[in-house]
Order: sequence, then structure tokens, then C-alpha cells
Amino acid sequence: MIELETDPPERVDGRAARAERTRAAIVEAHLALIDSGDLRPTGERIAERAGVSLRTLWTNFKDMETLFAATGRRVGERQAALWRPVSPELPLTARIAAFCDQRARLLEVLAPSARASALREPFSPQLRRNREAAVTRVRQEIEAVFAPELAQAGPGREQLVDALTVAGTWSAWSMMRDSMGLDVDASRAVMARTLGALLVDAIAAGLR
Repeated sequence: MIELETDPPERVDGRAARAERTRAAIVEAHLALIDSGDLRPTGERIAERAGVSLRTLWTNFKDMETLFAATGRRVGERQAALWRPVSPELPLTARIAAFCDQRARLLEVLAPSARASALREPFSPQLRRNREAAVTRVRQEIEAVFAPELAQAGPGREQLVDALTVAGTWSAWSMMRDSMGLDVDASRAVMARTLGALLVDAIAAGLR
């Protein structure tokens, strides 16, 4: 019987750890370029920033779509590190303020990547999936934070959730920050006013 030579576990683990560090460096380089204003970084620029060869980049990521997926996960991790739950037991005005304060922080973290994604999204299924996942997370948070008011919305509940989600996502934030030139405080105030008006109207409708 011929015994096959195999790498010892520590050597395999070491290679896996190095590969993971390389992938992480490439993702961080991609984000660093975007954060610095390079919204369409090429593979060459990403590899140079990461300190690896172009071949190494494409060995670890078979194409830009797989890199977009990994970068999207890293942005999500950045946001998750800042996220704190907002208790649905707080008074409505306090919940709106806490939710909008947090959304403003998270959207500002997201901003460079979102602007970069907008340039490539029409041609990238992965970037569209990244956006859809982000919208789903906001929708789920809205349903948790404003559960008491949504319970009073009756048949209009889904439409109300849609409206609240629109107000809390990047599209509305970009309109305020990029198209209208509002600063963060003004944009946050507009978001809070929009959410407040929608929720108070839902409460009033439920009391009729």
C-alpha cells in the first residue's frame, strides 16, 4: 500500500490563515480607495494598494462580482459594529430620535461605498443584491422599532412600512446630502420629520 503524502494540519492552517489575511487586505484596499474618492478602482489599483500582485488578487477573487460580495460584507460589519438596538418600549418621539440618529451615523459610514456602487450597480447583479439586503435590514429594524404604531395601521400597514423604509434608506439620504446639499443635522431632521408625520398619521387613522 502506498501512503499519500499530506501536509501537516499546522501547515494547512497556516496557508489558510495567510490566504484569509490576503483576502482581507484586498477588501480593505478596495474600501480605502473608495473612501478616498476613487469610486471606480481598477484591479491594478486595488492590488497596488493591498501590496499584492494582480495575479494574487484574481486568485483570491475570481472576478469583481466576488470582490463586491466580500466588500459588501465588510461594509455590513462596519455598520454592525456601530449599531445598537432601539427599544420599542420607548416613547414614540424618543424612538424616532434614536432611530434617526443611528441611521444618520450608519448612512454616513455607507456613503462612499453607496456612491461607488451607484456607478456600477446597473451592470452588477451582486451590487444589486447588496442593496436589496441593506433595504431588507432597514425594513426589519423599522418593523421592530415601530411595532406598536404599525399594529394600529390596519390594512395600510405594508404601505406604511414601505414609506418608512424609503425615508430611512440610502436613496432618501443621498437625495438630501448629495442632491439638495443638506448637512448631516438637517438631513437627520428631515428624516425624523418624515417618520414622525407618517407614524402620527397612522395612529390617527387607527383611532378613527
